[in-house]
Amino acid sequence: MIAKPLAIGVAGVVAALATIGVQQPADAGPRPVDTHAAAITPAARQAVLDYWTPDRISALTSPSADVPAVSEPDGAPWTRANALPRTVGRLFFTDHGEDSSCTATVLDSANRSTVVTAAHCVNNTDLLGEDNQWSANVLFIPGYRDGRAPYGRFVGRISVASATWLRNDQIDPGYSAYDQAFVVLNPNAAGRRVQDAVGAAQRIGYDVPGGRTVHQFGYPRASADPAREGLPEYTGQRLAYCTGTAVEVQEAGEPRGQWGAACVMGGGSSGGPRMTDFEVRTGLGTVVGDNSWGYTPGRRHLVGPQFTTAITRPLFETAQHSPV
Repeated sequence: MIAKPLAIGVAGVVAALATIGVQQPADAGPRPVDTHAAAITPAARQAVLDYWTPDRISALTSPSADVPAVSEPDGAPWTRANALPRTVGRLFFTDHGEDSSCTATVLDSANRSTVVTAAHCVNNTDLLGEDNQWSANVLFIPGYRDGRAPYGRFVGRISVASATWLRNDQIDPGYSAYDQAFVVLNPNAAGRRVQDAVGAAQRIGYDVPGGRTVHQFGYPRASADPAREGLPEYTGQRLAYCTGTAVEVQEAGEPRGQWGAACVMGGGSSGGPRMTDFEVRTGLGTVVGDNSWGYTPGRRHLVGPQFTTAITRPLFETAQHSPV
């Protein structure tokens, strides 16, 4: 992948690539699904729960600041108590020995235990584009706010990504369309599956045209707007969102296919959902893509791949039919 400004604190993400009928990585070939058993046994699950102490989670919180509140379409706190904050949460993990966080979303799934995020949140290279590794200590907290876990903590059981993504080298721009992944979760301490615990789930959509009104959500630990740095929704403590018409972003010499709205959400918002047909009253919509990277020339946009039948559906089908 190509190193560029990211939506997370993990360095390096791919450049833009269209998801339908466009250039693929030179060695792409078939696009099989790859899975990783993250924490299957009770002992492995408990080790992850023990790892994420309050101090470790607190270390992934950016400093707060006494600055005026700002609520604009390109970035604002989400304050409605509906299905949205129940289905979106923080995804904690360890990447090459470094703790980090992304955002993930509960989907309506057969096993009632599947969330969607960005592939670089579950599998990544080092800064040189080498030493590909699956993320360790994967933990999802839906409805996270100010350190609280109102629906419990869910340890990642199985990570699912495209085998093509696993060949990502931070050089070939063709990997960008594959920056999407799913995590199958273990039940929480009360034995409840995540979809049952939160009482809601979002729909997933494939091959949806890109240039529509979207809502994008995340738990950013930074803001691209210096005037908003330190507000609670840009420290990782609270849920933020952006809304507007998605545009297709293409940097010079790169293929098309990355979509997103103007948005100042920074590190930590990667993996968050890009949704269409979103109902503000209910907090429900259709997830058509994920936050992957920030395009900064001119007005900043938070962009990522549009979900497709060709790439996304095999991943989701594998995840939602995995045993829990």
